[in-house]
Amino acid sequence: MTFCPPHGIDWIHDEAVIIDRHARTVMTANGRTLSWDFLVVATGPKLDWSISGTGPHAYTECVCTPPDALRLREAFERVLDEPGPIVVGATQRAGCIGAAYEFLFNLEDQLRRHHRREVIDLWWVTPEPFVGHFGIGGLPGAQPLLTDLLNHLKIHVITNAAIDHVEPGTIELADGRRLDFALSMLMPPFIGRDVIRASPGLDNANGLVPVRDTYQHRDDPAIFAAGVAIDVPSPFSTPIALGVPKTGYPADVEAKVVAENIARLIAHGIHLREAPFGQIPGLCVMDAGHKDVVILANHLLSPHHHAVIIPNPLYDEGKRLFEKYYLWKMRHGYSYLP
Repeated sequence: MTFCPPHGIDWIHDEAVIIDRHARTVMTANGRTLSWDFLVVATGPKLDWSISGTGPHAYTECVCTPPDALRLREAFERVLDEPGPIVVGATQRAGCIGAAYEFLFNLEDQLRRHHRREVIDLWWVTPEPFVGHFGIGGLPGAQPLLTDLLNHLKIHVITNAAIDHVEPGTIELADGRRLDFALSMLMPPFIGRDVIRASPGLDNANGLVPVRDTYQHRDDPAIFAAGVAIDVPSPFSTPIALGVPKTGYPADVEAKVVAENIARLIAHGIHLREAPFGQIPGLCVMDAGHKDVVILANHLLSPHHHAVIIPNPLYDEGKRLFEKYYLWKMRHGYSYLP
């Protein structure tokens, strides 16, 4: 079917299962074979639940997909009726620790609104060497700001945490400590989708696509990738392995670079646009209950020449305004707007 008639864009509702680099084809679950001159891999991630007992089909919850979020809501409603300790955090190599922070602060706010905060112990368990590292090396002021906020909200904190396994109602850390929980939400590592892993020569060991600064595949300039599907090795050495966050604003920038470079190649352009991942600006409005936090940095990864993390003066209205603006921009195709 035609998805965007004025521009001649077709949308096929099907699952890609194999990409053949040499034949320039994509095979789908329904038996279609689609040919291409340029390919953009923007599949998002597969969630890695390889740590025993983690994941919605085991003993912990997650917010990464709509079905998981609905399951988590049911678990939250149960803990309101039968209060018990709650553990929120991330596993080693987690793909987006910032999202776990957002869930933590929103959860704390909801517990207060439901008059259950006084009877529930809340824990934050993170592989970060310090709070506010985020997998990007931290930001000026982030550690003291978040430390003060966590202390003010009486949230117990464990940093440098590696999860060994999870049993029903108990998380065991690699150092032997055990945390009991009535509800736990853990952010997992992100790995490549099955279609990438099933396509020879497309991925690395984690099923992610290695790219140049133009977001072309390192070995095939006709293949592009953007978002969580790209491989970004962590530039940091930490006691517990961390993943580099690739969601949100970086994915938006990468997609624009991909589109611009394909247009240049079609027009026989030689000079392609480059946007090294670490030099993409950091831009985020982080949910924190009703007190959002604005994160701005000239570069996503340290060293940062200019960076700030401050409470949002508009509180949670700032996030709502941004979401309305972004959806309006996308709905009308104003991709050139910031």
